[in-house]
Amino acid sequence: MVPIRMLTGLIAGALLLAGCGSDGPPGDAGRIDVERVGDFSASDAREIGEAVNTFGFELLATVTDGSENTVTSPVSVATLLAMVLAGAGGDTADEMAGVLHLDESRDVRVGALLRALADTEDVTLSVSNALWAREGTPFEQDYVDFVTGTFGATLDEADLAAQDTADEIDEWVDERTEGLIDGIADDLGLPSANAVLVLLNAVYFLGEWTTPFDPGNTRDEPFSLADGSDVDVALMHLWDEDFSHTERDGYHMLRMPYGEDERYGMEVLLPDEDSSVEEMLDGLEAAEWRAAVVELSTDTFDEVAMPRFELEWDLNLNDALAGMGMPSAFGAGADFRPMSEVNPFLDVVVHKTYIKVDEEGTEAAAVTGGVMAESAVEEPLEFRVDRPFAFTISDQQTDAILFLGVVADPRG
Repeated sequence: MVPIRMLTGLIAGALLLAGCGSDGPPGDAGRIDVERVGDFSASDAREIGEAVNTFGFELLATVTDGSENTVTSPVSVATLLAMVLAGAGGDTADEMAGVLHLDESRDVRVGALLRALADTEDVTLSVSNALWAREGTPFEQDYVDFVTGTFGATLDEADLAAQDTADEIDEWVDERTEGLIDGIADDLGLPSANAVLVLLNAVYFLGEWTTPFDPGNTRDEPFSLADGSDVDVALMHLWDEDFSHTERDGYHMLRMPYGEDERYGMEVLLPDEDSSVEEMLDGLEAAEWRAAVVELSTDTFDEVAMPRFELEWDLNLNDALAGMGMPSAFGAGADFRPMSEVNPFLDVVVHKTYIKVDEEGTEAAAVTGGVMAESAVEEPLEFRVDRPFAFTISDQQTDAILFLGVVADPRG
């Protein structure tokens, strides 16, 4: 157990040496400790990817029924929770690992996944993690080593009750999301005298369509809402182009790739005309999504029409995550002693996202923040008899008062 200040310089130096030489900002996936995360096989990639996807679809089903715009980043939320999970023990660790579909509380494959995702030149993708620890609060060294080494997280000691720290956190979010998300401190309840640790994950994505749309072909056309009414929206158009496509029970999937390598792409899931998004989501889970992706085959489309859109979304995830099976993490009975001897609890988890889809491609960002807190310091219970008072001496059995008086001056 050591104070954060003593560890920060040593860890930062070690991570710089262990990093892969990425030109990204400190704390991005390029600074993950390669030796710690080890070899990342294809089977590892599939297993951890399936875990993240399963969690993501379960989270989506918890936060929406499909009737409202919703944008989540499963990788962002899962990474944030994995950093918290690394400091959990007992039932709290079991619950969190179950929600994340991980076999253990400290799974280095999550960090390896982040590194693998960011290893591309076909799109711009950065994943960043950071921690701010309250000044003077002791944290277990093995927890700090694991989070900084596995997730490439930066670590700073700060006054979490100060507005300057809240501003610094918002600046970090702004920088890591290219200004698309303007901050998260206020959403997390910062500044806070009870916060002992703030954890953040940020994801930024920018990809250009392999086959871009011509802006000259974009025009306003009707878009049918769930209630049956039509509204005019800007629809982008392509003609006589090849895309991967499959038809499933109740919906179609079309994949629109980015870049020359086409490693990354947007899968558009369109319900059948006699169905709805709500009905589609009822039967949609990670395994079904994966089955659809495997089934994709190339078809030539006479026309592809896609709406141009720009969305922002945010939500406090406390209730959703508790409902998914990790309620003890948020209560006074949480077990985070492997993180710190003060045994904090998970006070709040907030998720904020942005996405813009236009003729050129897609720009998206997400930030997930969590605050570990300790119980508010209660006012000491005192009874100071330092002024005139009255008194009685009574019999508890009969309630009879034997003596009754007032003391105005104890000196007599």
